[in-house]
Amino acid sequence: MDFLSGKDKLLTLENEKRAEGFSIIAGVDEVGRGPLAGPVVAAAVVFPENARIPRVNDSKKLSAAQRDELYEQIISVPGVKYAVAELDARDIDRMNILEASREAMRRAVKALGRIDFLLIDGLPVPGFDVPNLAVVKGDGKSASIAAASIVAKVYRDRFMEAQATSFPAYGFEQHKGYGTALHLEAIKRHGVCELHRKSFAPVRNILNPPPEQLELF
Repeated sequence: MDFLSGKDKLLTLENEKRAEGFSIIAGVDEVGRGPLAGPVVAAAVVFPENARIPRVNDSKKLSAAQRDELYEQIISVPGVKYAVAELDARDIDRMNILEASREAMRRAVKALGRIDFLLIDGLPVPGFDVPNLAVVKGDGKSASIAAASIVAKVYRDRFMEAQATSFPAYGFEQHKGYGTALHLEAIKRHGVCELHRKSFAPVRNILNPPPEQLELF
């Protein structure tokens, strides 16, 4: 197994915050903003100081097999703390996807218990009661955020694969709810199921097609 060195660039932010006096530093990330079906999922991860951290990376740059392997390595790090939170399609339709993803992040962080500092992937997220820093493309700049992105992605993918058994007509095990041609065709043929986000335009337009515009000339 390959581990990050203590001076690896992915630990720069964590090392800086520890030098400032923060000891329990978490990273949080979310996955699943874009799909037409399934939950938005956030994960938060805290590695103990001086932990031997596997060589994590942005989950989007890893194959499914690599993510699965790293997921097992992350949750096996002695002393690691992690938590996952999800909001389902009904929550997303009620709140909108931005607010749902933020709420998932807040719930995942709260489930960790005590932390001293939080590294957030992307833009600032309101509602945290601890010092925090938003890091654009943070899953490529922080080991804690990268680990959170992997945990969230693997959790969500496994959830969608499991749902394929209950809803076999949609092929969730293949596209994980994203708007592929296969998925859109399945919605047209079979309608929607409880996993679908009815507020998302591709689904909404299938359920309620916009009126045809008459050609005047």
